[in-house]
Amino acid sequence: MACTYRDGKNTRIDKRGTFLKVLGKGLPGPDDTISDLIDQMDAAVRKEYSATTTGALSNAHGDWYEWLLAIIAWNTHAKFKTKCVALKLPNISRFDVSELYCDELHKMIVHLRSEVMDASAVKMITSNPDFVVVNHPKAASIKLPQPITTVNPKLLDNIEAAYKLFCGECDFESIRAYVAAKFSFRPDRRLQVPHEGSLMKALYVHLQTRLWITQPDGLKYYAVAAKVKEPDRIALSTVATHSITTVMSVPQAAVDRVFETHRIRDIESSFQTILNS
Repeated sequence: MACTYRDGKNTRIDKRGTFLKVLGKGLPGPDDTISDLIDQMDAAVRKEYSATTTGALSNAHGDWYEWLLAIIAWNTHAKFKTKCVALKLPNISRFDVSELYCDELHKMIVHLRSEVMDASAVKMITSNPDFVVVNHPKAASIKLPQPITTVNPKLLDNIEAAYKLFCGECDFESIRAYVAAKFSFRPDRRLQVPHEGSLMKALYVHLQTRLWITQPDGLKYYAVAAKVKEPDRIALSTVATHSITTVMSVPQAAVDRVFETHRIRDIESSFQTILNS
């Protein structure tokens, strides 16, 4: 399995190839560290192409970390028989997370965006969280082993495609939580996570209002990272904006909890909590 490929005059990292090459002999053990796994992938790339830049490797770290999270999250579901599953989501340019909702709820969000535009000539620009946590019977139809023990191209394809089973299927209570996954938090991007959490919760409250649900279970928004520093925790502890616009509700956190995952067992522990949202 190659770790790099030629693109014209440039040599680029084959993210999938590298991930499969390093983990092809088996999944890491519970005490293996995330940083060591990422270092192994970096080394595999540089063994093929020594001129690979640190910036190029940093761009690959996020994908490698997300695939690892997706695998361990699924195995946590299989091991503990959780009602919820965590689904990896594509970028907003490929898919709008609101399309997971049934037609009635999706139309409400589309209508909201249209009304915002018509009323103030501004757009309600959203991004996709890295994972969505759903409680839905269709989880039984996900084509993944229980548990995952080996990694191959078809497995990654199925991980990437699992969310499609739920398109147009989720009611108001089906979506339990969202997860932002970052290998590490760049100082210039820290506030993107609470901004996204705040917006996801605001959309949830909008649907709650439209449906006249007086006592909803609530929507959680989590952050998971291999490295979390104190400035990261401070930045992520901001309030969800919609919750301070009225005295009728208690201020809510934009990010309900931040999980730091040094080792594989930390990922499992984190998703034990997340999948019971």
